Amino acid sequence: MGTRIPTKRYGFFLGSFLITLLLYVDRVCISSAKDSISADLSLTDIQMGWVLSAFALGYALFQVPGGTLGDKFGVRKVMTTIMVLWSIFTGLTGVAWNYISMLFFRFVFGAGEAGAFPNISRAAFSWVPTKERGIFQGINFSGSRLGAAFALPLVAYLIDAWGWKNIFYFFGAIGVVFAVLFFTFFRNKPEEHSGLSDIEKEYIVKNRQQEVEKIGGHLPIKTVLSSKNVILAMIQYIGSNFIFFFMLTWLFPYIKVKYELSLVTTGFYAMLPLLAGAVGNWVSGFMVDSIYKKGKWKQSRQIPATIGFILVVIGILSSLYMDTALASVLCLSVAIFGADMTLSPSWSFCMDIGEENSGKVSGMMNMAGNLGAFSTALAFPYLRGWTGSDEPFFYVAAVLGVIAIFCWSFMNPNKKLNDDI
Repeated sequence: MGTRIPTKRYGFFLGSFLITLLLYVDRVCISSAKDSISADLSLTDIQMGWVLSAFALGYALFQVPGGTLGDKFGVRKVMTTIMVLWSIFTGLTGVAWNYISMLFFRFVFGAGEAGAFPNISRAAFSWVPTKERGIFQGINFSGSRLGAAFALPLVAYLIDAWGWKNIFYFFGAIGVVFAVLFFTFFRNKPEEHSGLSDIEKEYIVKNRQQEVEKIGGHLPIKTVLSSKNVILAMIQYIGSNFIFFFMLTWLFPYIKVKYELSLVTTGFYAMLPLLAGAVGNWVSGFMVDSIYKKGKWKQSRQIPATIGFILVVIGILSSLYMDTALASVLCLSVAIFGADMTLSPSWSFCMDIGEENSGKVSGMMNMAGNLGAFSTALAFPYLRGWTGSDEPFFYVAAVLGVIAIFCWSFMNPNKKLNDDI
């Protein structure tokens, strides 16, 4: 019988899950608080669109710097700094006194969060055996969906009890505690962690993707942007983020007004697509690893992502023909289930081609995706204002899903960036 491999590395899986859960709790607070903030600061829907997009812009612009710093200085120091910064800026959201101050605090909050996922991706390159990448990414991203899902009704309740400002102070303080725990328990590589046995360390090292020492963390940005793989990954990720960011920002006020729901009831409806997204992450992670173990590396990325985007298109278009809040939300849940099926293959793909530069490559992809999110927060109110209807926004989202399907047909995880050096 073979030697049983210990599984303490799954502590890293759990830690990343909890970090992404908190990250999205902090991020989604403003959606539940939208009406209270608008009333308190006298903001129009267009102004709130810019407030919501300010986060996405800061988040997008600082993706690559955040990921590059993790590649260069190590995830432990950089991620701890990121967690402290985003927690401080979460708290500062509650200090905002007018439109301009709210724009500023949301922009720096987005910038503070920006390097989180690229650094988790870089850490996963060192910690996660290649055949476990799919389920790791599924668990990791499901934390963000569950955090957002349960935050919506929870924050709605806390706003009634505490007021909108206090919820930002509360979650900001929790984030600082998380940062201390992360710095205490995390190490950049499993080889450096005293809590792992030599058997498990050897297993991880032998089964993870190997670093190319001569390149290290010095891959030029121009080399990254010259890769067709990277460009296609960036384009398809816009399609994923465009519809998902709607769920984090405008879905709550959209269904609340359209179906005349109470604050807390809206919170429970709005959590359904996010719960579906969590399940989509698990299903996709399992598919990625199952197909990979059959020796089909390329298909293990392409098939789950393509199925996911097909469901995005079906769910979005179907929602336009529903007459009740529940039916509409269930259709959108299908869309988010599909959108989240694309995450595990997308981020695994970045590790595949980026290797020890995974932070930089995933940062480029996430930057593009969050420029899509930036446009979402503005497109919804502006398109409604120009056309007098919500439908054009959903048609745009469906078209982006079709484009993403086309992109995945040409993406190849076997083509590494270092092959071009």
